[in-house]
Amino acid sequence: MKQKTILVGIAGASASGKSLLANTLVEELQSEHVCVISEDSYYRDQSHMTMEERVRTNYDHPDSMDHDLMLEHMNMLKEGQAVDVPLYDYTEHNRKTECRRIQPARVILIEGILLFTRPEVRAAFDLRFYMDTPLDICLIRRLKRDIVERGRDVDSVIKQYLETVRPMFLQFIEPARQHADLIIPHGGKNRIAIDLIKTKIQDLIG
Repeated sequence: MKQKTILVGIAGASASGKSLLANTLVEELQSEHVCVISEDSYYRDQSHMTMEERVRTNYDHPDSMDHDLMLEHMNMLKEGQAVDVPLYDYTEHNRKTECRRIQPARVILIEGILLFTRPEVRAAFDLRFYMDTPLDICLIRRLKRDIVERGRDVDSVIKQYLETVRPMFLQFIEPARQHADLIIPHGGKNRIAIDLIKTKIQDLIG
């Protein structure tokens, strides 16, 4: 009898602790049955656009995501099929030419800001978690991350935050929290939440 694949969605504001929570769960569970996919991998291909056009793209709007491809991959993984997940280059604002092969696993954690905004996508998840982290904390984390890891400067990060990140959070991301099964405060280091989720995942994978 084929074992069911459990899809777990972790949504929330940019820099709210989604990746930290997902990676902490994988590290502490130490199981080959658990893996992580980032929604960022499914930003649309922009090879046909100039760099100037790519910079102007609103990456916090649902239209920036290829959710059709992501949903197709989610369904394939549930059917026990491997998928080739795109890799995203934040400095080029575009997909890389290579992909990442993801094998079917008992539990697949998918983290991203817009996971719960589209009904078909959120319905595909077996469990839905929302990271409820104050926006000022998210902005500080985003500044540090984008400058150190993504080669951005302070002015560009703040400009993007004011023009798209915060408005899109209020329009799309925060309202979608109502679809979560569990709302997690205090970011990705919430020890009680981590232990609760670990216990649930361990029950699911036996």
